[in-house]
Amino acid sequence: MSKRLRTVAGIAAAAALLVAGSPAQAQVETGPWTSESPSFSVQQRGCGTVSGLEFRLSCSTASGDQRAERRYATYTGGTRQFEGSFRITSLGGTRISLKQTFRDGSNAGPFWMMAVERGGRLYAVHGGATIATGATVGTTVRVNTVHNVGNEHRTYINGSRKHTYASSGSSFYDKFGAYRTASGQGPATVVWSNIRFWRK
Repeated sequence: MSKRLRTVAGIAAAAALLVAGSPAQAQVETGPWTSESPSFSVQQRGCGTVSGLEFRLSCSTASGDQRAERRYATYTGGTRQFEGSFRITSLGGTRISLKQTFRDGSNAGPFWMMAVERGGRLYAVHGGATIATGATVGTTVRVNTVHNVGNEHRTYINGSRKHTYASSGSSFYDKFGAYRTASGQGPATVVWSNIRFWRK
């Protein structure tokens, strides 16, 4: 190997080590962020089924607990970031929750929920504010939520900040999939991908 090729190879190897040793870089907001891999459980109720990262509501009923979701481990304090992309592959119904942040502990219950209407409008279930449009069947949408516990919960769609919600309390957990809201109904099929979590 020539001296020049050895130099190029050495630079490439050093660059690879530098990248491997760098702190995890999240898609939104300044860090440093530390990557984490929280455990999760699968929730299937009513006509909801989960197959890997495909979440399906097969019925059109407008009542009962119809859900197909992943529920991640509870976190307490600090700032947490979730990232994932979803693609709705079919939506015969409307008002289906896709991403949720739930309170845990003594005041357990829904804190923040983002749902989709037929036509592609993403909205905050509590309050009804439009978060974004264009979440139509076949379109991939990236979602980031940054939760500064006790301060605020921020939502980004495709890298742009779209919604801010005041946060109190101390214990929360992330959920995503397909869940019939109180005013919604299926059927719906949603495929999620590129799921990542960070903290700081």
